[in-house]
Amino acid sequence: MANLKDIRDRIESVKNTKKITEAMRLVAAAKVRRAQEQVNATRPFADTLAQVLYGLQNRLKFEEADLPLLKQREVKCVGLLVVSGDRGLCGGYNANVIRRAEQRAKELKAEGLDYKFVIVGRKATQYFERRNEPIDKNYTGLEQIPSAAEAGEIADELLSLFLSETVDRVELIYSKFLSLISSKPVIQTLLPLTTQGLEPQDDEIFRLTTKGGQFQVEREKVANEVASLPQDMIFEQDPAQILDALLPLYLNNQLLRALQEAAASELAARMTAMNNASDNASDLMKSLTLSYNKARQAAITQELLEVVAGANAI
Repeated sequence: MANLKDIRDRIESVKNTKKITEAMRLVAAAKVRRAQEQVNATRPFADTLAQVLYGLQNRLKFEEADLPLLKQREVKCVGLLVVSGDRGLCGGYNANVIRRAEQRAKELKAEGLDYKFVIVGRKATQYFERRNEPIDKNYTGLEQIPSAAEAGEIADELLSLFLSETVDRVELIYSKFLSLISSKPVIQTLLPLTTQGLEPQDDEIFRLTTKGGQFQVEREKVANEVASLPQDMIFEQDPAQILDALLPLYLNNQLLRALQEAAASELAARMTAMNNASDNASDLMKSLTLSYNKARQAAITQELLEVVAGANAI
């Protein structure tokens, strides 16, 4: 017969664990909403910047501009910027990003190319340090909600590596947010910059809402209308100089958006993991309560049998 006190202690322990996981789920949900607000706050600048660059592209062929950030050169070494998290308890978020980065490193090695890691997040840093991989720089302890200042610091490091020709190409590996239960590790070339992505295209905004007491994500299509610059516009500076000044801002914006998507993916993964943990705790509590009631009923039955047996003996 199971010990009733042990079962009661186990039920209490599971109940306390459920309180913790539920609190972590709600905290992650609050941070997802903060991340949404930040994305919406940065959209006007990003849209205006894309509009100006698209207009300059029509006035000045990027291929003809002799600018360092647009220069295509023979690739001998690739810089891999890997974006992971500082903490766990978020399902397979970190493992998926690390696995994709490791796979990309093996692909480059098979092609006879060198590579260097620039890593965001403690989890990926610890993983690749234990394997003695070449890490040029790592960033840990960043804000859960990425800021423009942090993106700018990372972009400066990437620009330094590229302009000094330490690396000939920079690739970004991060988790693209798909839904609350799904994210996908993707690879994006950051440097050298290209005209790809400047053309007008529809975008999506993800909003975390509640319906019937449950969290859900709503997708909203946003039409980006980018107008060309007037043909009679006169530039006080050479368009190439303007372009040279705007390209680093464009790189910062691309990196900030990727960091925001990675943060949303991590928080969504943590929400899902903690929600599953809470559900499992509830199921375990039901099972333990049933076991407790059975054990208690067995104990009462045993006591009654002993009383009856004693009465008959008298």
